[in-house]
Amino acid sequence: MANRRNLKKNVNYIADVTVGMCIIEGMNAEGARREAISDLVYEAMKLRSDIISRISHTEPGNVKGFYKKLKSDFNTKIEEIFNKLNEK
Repeated sequence: MANRRNLKKNVNYIADVTVGMCIIEGMNAEGARREAISDLVYEAMKLRSDIISRISHTEPGNVKGFYKKLKSDFNTKIEEIFNKLNEK
């Protein structure tokens, strides 16, 4: 149980950093760019919620494969958010 708790804390931390970076970029943005950044914040929070719920309901039988897929999905989505954030 402690490993799941630590994993959830790490996911929350990474999601908070992502949202924080979006907010910092949003402070300097104007107009349509600001709307795009607010969509990225929503996407990051939705991703956080999805990953936390997936951690809470681990697939029985294929635990190792489940967590590998979870990690790759999370990393891919976070990278997509940061790539969209860096586009100007």
